[in-house]
Amino acid sequence: MENETENERLHQVKVLAPTGMLGAGFPEATIERGLALGADVISVDGGSTDSGPYYLGASQPKTTRAAVARDLRVLLKAAAGAGIPLIVGSCGTSGTDAGVDWVTGIVADILTAEGLRLRVARIYSEQDTGALLERLAEGRIHALPPRGELEPETLRSCTHIVGAMGHEPIVAALEAGAQVVLAGRATDTAIAAAYPLMKGMPAGPSWHAAKIIECGGQCTSDPRAGGVLATIDADGFTIEPLDPTVACTPILVAAHMLYETVNPFQMREPDGTLDVRDALYSALDERTVRVEGSQFQVADQHTIKLEGARITGYETMSFSAIRDPHILANIDDWADLMRTMIKQRVEQTIGLSEDKYAFDLRLYGYNAILGDLDPASDPPREVGVMLLVNAPDQSTATAVAKIANPLMLHLPTADMDHLPSLAFATSPAEVERGPAYAFVLNHVVDTLAPADMFRTAIEEVPHHG
Repeated sequence: MENETENERLHQVKVLAPTGMLGAGFPEATIERGLALGADVISVDGGSTDSGPYYLGASQPKTTRAAVARDLRVLLKAAAGAGIPLIVGSCGTSGTDAGVDWVTGIVADILTAEGLRLRVARIYSEQDTGALLERLAEGRIHALPPRGELEPETLRSCTHIVGAMGHEPIVAALEAGAQVVLAGRATDTAIAAAYPLMKGMPAGPSWHAAKIIECGGQCTSDPRAGGVLATIDADGFTIEPLDPTVACTPILVAAHMLYETVNPFQMREPDGTLDVRDALYSALDERTVRVEGSQFQVADQHTIKLEGARITGYETMSFSAIRDPHILANIDDWADLMRTMIKQRVEQTIGLSEDKYAFDLRLYGYNAILGDLDPASDPPREVGVMLLVNAPDQSTATAVAKIANPLMLHLPTADMDHLPSLAFATSPAEVERGPAYAFVLNHVVDTLAPADMFRTAIEEVPHHG
């Protein structure tokens, strides 16, 4: 690095968080401003579980290659020009080994095209089922609520399992000379806390700042305007938006502790728990916030959280729309009749009992989102009807959806003396969605060493020769 030797301790560390997720985009000018403000490291999250289990189960990225490449091109050039490291966590959305390799390939293409040569670390977080079964037998895997005791078959059924690393493997890669770290599944905070912790910043402010900036500009008055810069020192940290027209306020910064946490005052990481009960948030000016009083309690046992997904069946979807005022005035009765008729027709036509398949009927524009939690009172103006069938194989799921097709098009209410005509959204009406997945792990592993579940490779990219 140009700014300091690897082992030098700093009085403060400035972390540039450009966006909440790699591929989501950001104004290039905000990165330039972050560098001008003295950023020491760039950290960005490359994934999430927010979009459901498919991306882990299938080991596929949510973001398009073009979007990831655009963001990486800007960040790689910025990091190389400033002589500071770039850290990417949860590569490829779910952090599988294939996701790390996918992002590595994009980075290699960019470095070649831009004439840059950097040392790139790949940290793999995908877990071997056999090794996990041994740890389970040793009593080193424990359930998190609301999961119960882990059964060996659950591990065997997963298509992919990852462990969410803390800061330690990232720090080890940086200390080994990596200028770009491409990590598999990592906690959102670990990627931003790693460099400050390596440089001697206290754990409380480092983890708290990392939590606040994990989603880039979400802690600002305009999350669309770009990311933030966090400055961590011995007494606390300061948050500043990278867009000069945008502000951070104490309320906006403090509120991010409510985001994706069970407890707004405490947050568990692999090596301990962040405690912000005594944190004080104050405005330094109209757009900058200072935070002091954050504490970190080191755990007696270092743990790694497991995430795993398995196939639950194959799905076929149909979508039709209702504008008929009589049906809409009796929409609950119509939906109940639809469910009954589908079950009857499926058994009559292909002899399939209810326990051999499943379907979900959702009324969009009426109660599809909250259902009975927020019961509707007035007739809707129009309703979209989504039928989602799940079966052990794709052909069966599609067969059930096709049997339901005439009902989705013409089912009347019980008191109608004619067949209504509803509207399918697509032709053909049945859309095969392929395998469906479910998250089945919410467990932690007691580790023997902080990095013992992860594998790291470092090489100069592009290769010599």
